[in-house]
Amino acid sequence: MNPCYIFVTSLNINQVILANYAHIVPIVLSILLALFVFFKAKSNLFSKIFLLFVITFSLWLIGDLICWTFYNYSLIYASWAPLDLIEIVFYTLGLYFVLVFTNGKDISVFKKVLLFLLIVPAFIITITKQSVLGFNRSQCEAFGNDSLSFYKLIVEGILLLVMLFQIIIPFIKKLSWKEKKPRLILIGSMFLFLLVFGVTEYLAATTAYYEINLYSLFLLPVLLVAIIYSVFELDIFGFHMLGTHYLVVGLVILMGGQLFFVNGVTDQLLSILTVVITIGLSIILFRNLKRESDQRVHIEELNVKLETLLRQRESLVHLITHKVKGSFTRSKYIFAEMIEGSFGVLSPELKGMANKGLRSDNEGIETVDLVLNAANLQTGTVKYDMKTLDFKEIVMHMINEKKGQAETKGIKFETEIDDDAYMISGDKFWLMEVAHNLIDNAVRYTPAGTITVGLKKVPPSGKENKNKILFYVKDTGIGITDEDKKNLFKEGGRGRDSIKVNVDSTGYGLYTVKLVVDQHNGKVWAESEGEGKGASFFVELDAE
Repeated sequence: MNPCYIFVTSLNINQVILANYAHIVPIVLSILLALFVFFKAKSNLFSKIFLLFVITFSLWLIGDLICWTFYNYSLIYASWAPLDLIEIVFYTLGLYFVLVFTNGKDISVFKKVLLFLLIVPAFIITITKQSVLGFNRSQCEAFGNDSLSFYKLIVEGILLLVMLFQIIIPFIKKLSWKEKKPRLILIGSMFLFLLVFGVTEYLAATTAYYEINLYSLFLLPVLLVAIIYSVFELDIFGFHMLGTHYLVVGLVILMGGQLFFVNGVTDQLLSILTVVITIGLSIILFRNLKRESDQRVHIEELNVKLETLLRQRESLVHLITHKVKGSFTRSKYIFAEMIEGSFGVLSPELKGMANKGLRSDNEGIETVDLVLNAANLQTGTVKYDMKTLDFKEIVMHMINEKKGQAETKGIKFETEIDDDAYMISGDKFWLMEVAHNLIDNAVRYTPAGTITVGLKKVPPSGKENKNKILFYVKDTGIGITDEDKKNLFKEGGRGRDSIKVNVDSTGYGLYTVKLVVDQHNGKVWAESEGEGKGASFFVELDAE
């Protein structure tokens, strides 16, 4: 009589079910996930290491299942012999996966050699047929090599300690939760699974209660869920749309696994029917996911095309504006030379025309600079020179520059600025552009009446804990309609009435103001009671 046959047939039905379920379901789930990941991201090092880890672990599961449920002496002996070596290999691959994940790249050759050297002793013992020293036919059990078992225990302990260190490094370095989270989820689940696996195997060997090792295999789904989360949320494998597919397939497999537990014909038929219905619904779900995935790919392609068009537009804007600016500049110098008499004495009429041409060229250069500045601010190529400065000096400089122009039009120019310092942190050049633009607009769009420029300090309010500096420009000009307010600070956002007053308006002035103020962590807004009722523009910045 074959003792192994007696041992296997002596197992109760629950033990057989447990052995099959604990081995077959994890094998199918983990291999499906590993293959799916690998074929979706062949060039990703993570996917290759994970596939090797799963294949090695699956080989161990197959060998262990044979030892549990088969009764052929030779097959059990052949399966038992390499189990310790395979276990050391998948532990080593687990650490390799963890190190690559934490480093964000492949490990050095030196570290690879160290990992390889850990496997060598077990490999030598196994190929020299010393991993199993005999076979007790009466008990259907192999005699393991105690030295190899002790070595395996030491190696696994070292590998687990290194993994644990990788988990606690972010806490030692006091990294942010965003940096800690991936390590805790992915490395923590790998560490937990291998730790429980190793501990239960040790307890099974020392207590001869081998079923305890089967229960540790039920912790594998925790690792697989962590891998799915890492794929779907952290995108460590470099692709998306895996999570739902795998979860549905996994659900079908788990439901199919229930067939191991049911004995009655009715229960089996109901389980089969449930699996078939689930498969049908899964096919419908996958088709919808495929459609959604195709749409996402199409959107990504459109985004790439849009980015290309934006880059082309940016290059075209710079090319045109530089060419136009060059033409204006050459023309400007010609008019300037004419006014200075380099081409002889001009009649009053010609001199007036030359002055008019010079002013037109200066306005043209100013417009080109405005468009160029907006383009540079929009793309983030501008580097701000942030320094502590008195914003009052900037505002007063622009008042002095524009006051004469306003008074020439018969506009009353008023200021509401206390004799005090208004210290802020900012870029002097770009803040001067802000002040210039708002005051210049007030002068342009106020046919008659009053312009008021003011500065005042605003105490903190609500959740704010900083004092504010409020700069404002109020006029009695053409006002702003509700329709124009919608596009006021947008690129090219020219108001209908502003075009009537200034046909050369580009719509980039207030857009530039918005970009600059945003970079200074400030706010800008406009108020107006409507068309013909004037407008007020406000800029709020943090005080120093």
